[in-house]
Amino acid sequence: MLKSYFIDVKGILHDFPILSRKINGHRLVYLDNAATTQKPLQVIEAVNDFYLKHNANVHRSVHTLGEEATELYEGAREKVASFINAGSEEIVFTRGTTESINLVRFAWAEKYLEKDDVILLTMMEHHSNIVPWQLVARKKGAKLRYVGVDKEGRLKFDELERDIAGSRILAITHCSNVLGTVNDVKKACSLARKNGVLTVVDAAQSAPHIRVDVREIGCDFLAFSGHKMLAPNGIGVLYGRKEILQEMDPFHGGGDMIKEVFLDHATWNDVPYKFEAGTVNTGGAIGLAEAIRYIEKIGIENIEKHERAVTQYCLETLSKIEGLLIYGPQEAKGRVGVVSFNIKGAHPHDVATILDRNGIAIRSGHHCAQPLMNHYSVPAMCRASFYLYNTLEDVDRLYQGIKKVKEVFG
Repeated sequence: MLKSYFIDVKGILHDFPILSRKINGHRLVYLDNAATTQKPLQVIEAVNDFYLKHNANVHRSVHTLGEEATELYEGAREKVASFINAGSEEIVFTRGTTESINLVRFAWAEKYLEKDDVILLTMMEHHSNIVPWQLVARKKGAKLRYVGVDKEGRLKFDELERDIAGSRILAITHCSNVLGTVNDVKKACSLARKNGVLTVVDAAQSAPHIRVDVREIGCDFLAFSGHKMLAPNGIGVLYGRKEILQEMDPFHGGGDMIKEVFLDHATWNDVPYKFEAGTVNTGGAIGLAEAIRYIEKIGIENIEKHERAVTQYCLETLSKIEGLLIYGPQEAKGRVGVVSFNIKGAHPHDVATILDRNGIAIRSGHHCAQPLMNHYSVPAMCRASFYLYNTLEDVDRLYQGIKKVKEVFG
């Protein structure tokens, strides 16, 4: 059973008022955290405090509000940098993981990629780490190659080792948003570095749940989103090694990404400001910093242990249900708190609808991973995903909800 000293869930539930809601007369059990997490009062209040007391545009004005806003924004950058062990000048604020990866596509790949260069991806990538590379490959005449997935939902590292030498870019997810599989990105990036291959790590599903250290991983770029880790929507991060960011062209043109502008040319600001054109999402950055403080207060290691225990309990509990198939590794070790499954004879959307009637929120669909759905020969899957406020009782509610699904479909 779950050891209570990992996280005092009862002690933090008051920080998440939405979790006390009743849905169709039932207490809400929120199991859609891989899509987005709920926000604690501390984050909401930090954002409100900015707009109520300090609202101004950053890096522009010498008045008091302008200086306060700038200090808060740059303080948020320092907090993010510390969280992943990066330099603050290596942190670019974006709208989320998708924009971060597209920034690399536009500002690096379109400049340096050549005809017949190989972009190496994996079958478990989110569309956000596939489609940008498809677009740049079509434009530059590059080639796409994919590393497969084995029967247990783990990456076929022998294929990665075989194909890495002939590649120019390796774009790889740290954790699968469907299978929960945690990939050994440190090993992958080491192989890439030895072969002169640029690395782009999608950490959208890892940064909220396990320790992410860019120095230890050894990647060139790493992207994640705030909304999947207690922060507001519309704020994300691109980490890039400083020397690479310096050689890249700007992503967008406009205010604050320039040093000087003349009628016929312009010069660019220093990194990371070169990539943050226009009015930035100051409130979002402040919210992200507060979310990181919340995570650090609980402890990322405690979050990882807590989620692993809940996930293991879920795997063991759901495996007792006849006709239910779980995808990915069958043990919580080596995966994050994501459990995707299907029930024989029931469409995932019908499963999700019946569960919602019982106050249980899960995700159903292709999870922005259609190549992986095709690999498993299914159009969609059900997905339950956990975070720091989920409990074994939530899993029990899921189990009972699925029992009701089985009653409907026989």
